Amino acid sequence: MENVLEFKGVSKRFKDFSVENINLQIKQGYVTGFIGANGAGKSTTMKLMMNLLRADAGKIKVFGLDYAKHEKKIKERLGFVYDSNVFYEGLNLKDVRRIIAPAYKNWSNKQFYEFIEKFELPLNKAIKTFSKGMQMKASLAIALSHDAELILMDEPTAGLDPVFRRELLDILQEIMEEGKRTLFFSTHITSDLNRIADYIAFIQKGKVLFNDPIYEVQERYALVKGSKDLINRDTEKSFIKVEHSSTGFQALTDDIDKVKELFGDSVVIDEASLEDIMFYVKGASH
Repeated sequence: MENVLEFKGVSKRFKDFSVENINLQIKQGYVTGFIGANGAGKSTTMKLMMNLLRADAGKIKVFGLDYAKHEKKIKERLGFVYDSNVFYEGLNLKDVRRIIAPAYKNWSNKQFYEFIEKFELPLNKAIKTFSKGMQMKASLAIALSHDAELILMDEPTAGLDPVFRRELLDILQEIMEEGKRTLFFSTHITSDLNRIADYIAFIQKGKVLFNDPIYEVQERYALVKGSKDLINRDTEKSFIKVEHSSTGFQALTDDIDKVKELFGDSVVIDEASLEDIMFYVKGASH
């Protein structure tokens, strides 16, 4: 299976934050959800993917090519979907098409107008008057019109009302059906990923903790609930993080077999949501 994007040992250091030694592969033809708390390094990683930041160490390859020699080739095949207006304030979509179309070899006016109609966007209204959701649709229409093979989206559903969020997710599912596109999107709204993601990459304090098929993540982690007399210094080692209450405990594990062996039927084991995993791992000391 081909990787459309690869990070090998990539690091980027700032004064008060760094992403360290990131190894990440994005599989062609799949949707990868990129999760992590705000400030975990999601935006930095995505800027590195687009060559808006240069790595201090490691190698980045997009479509098997590196930016040093092939930046134009890579960017022809890459689409980035913004949630805000990146064009001049007064431009409308007709103006934007006229400016952007010549930059791409694969640009299709036919596709552009089809997507504008499908997404119900006005051609002659200034983009500055668009809502956040409309700006995102416009950005997506542009990426699809030059036949982008890898579409990167940074927090695409944040700040959208629930109806619009649903609509956007349906659109994303639809554009993935042909199987030739790859979608990578960062989010902290993990419920969206249950609907469309094939893979989940999780970044925590600048380090990628895992990048696995979503079903594997759901099988590996579990929430365990039980009475507080079951928890001591030794049994606590079976968990990533334990939350104590006056009557009992709730904890996250990534070793369900060990928990079953240790506690038998005296605990309740439930599936952990992606939100649970993020919450408990963020609070864990190791």
